[in-house]
Amino acid sequence: MQLPAFFIKLIAAIALLSSSSLNASPLIDQLIGTTTSYLEQKVAAYLTNSTADARFEITVSRLDPRLRLPLCPADAIQANLESPEVPVGRVTVRVTCDSEVQWRLFVPATVDLFQPVVVTTRPLPRHGVISGSDITLLERNVGNLSGSYLTRPEQAIGLRTRRAVAADTVLGANQLEQDETVKRGDKVVISAANSRVSVRMPGEALESGSTGSQIRVRNTRSDRVVRARIIGPSQVEVAM
Repeated sequence: MQLPAFFIKLIAAIALLSSSSLNASPLIDQLIGTTTSYLEQKVAAYLTNSTADARFEITVSRLDPRLRLPLCPADAIQANLESPEVPVGRVTVRVTCDSEVQWRLFVPATVDLFQPVVVTTRPLPRHGVISGSDITLLERNVGNLSGSYLTRPEQAIGLRTRRAVAADTVLGANQLEQDETVKRGDKVVISAANSRVSVRMPGEALESGSTGSQIRVRNTRSDRVVRARIIGPSQVEVAM
């Protein structure tokens, strides 16, 4: 006898419910809930302390459904961050039960942290000086970024790239350097001073450099070559 379509759908629904109840694990639900709640608090505190303007998403990795441990009383379960020190990216949470029931489990999870960062709008050449039109702020998952990253355009504008950078690249401080304040061949003023005397001499830069760096310069009066520190455009100083 052929069953009506309604009864076939009803039997299938009951089978699915039975299957899901068999596979459901109160322990796994407890581990996921405890880990998620702990990480939410941990990440929120981290963002408050870092003053970062970011949002986050937490994903607990799939746990082994074969776990056969008893549930922990709600007032006896604890969670702590096992690794790393900062709750961003791939993390491991140590969940412990300290009561008549005692166990310890390590729960892996991922914390995706989304934050506006400085991104290039076009390819930039090596030693290219960055202007406002070369960069923009876009939201990225900083948990996937290795190394440092910039969060404000003014951190990059006016600096130059150490090497060529592709479009849509998140910029970090290690990719940038000060633009050359003095270039090789520039005419410079060499200053030397102490508490009693101050001297200014004409010179020529034999090397290029940025403010604060030391370069070789030639005193065009004496033809003597000295090392001097760049203090501004066309301005260097030597120790006296």
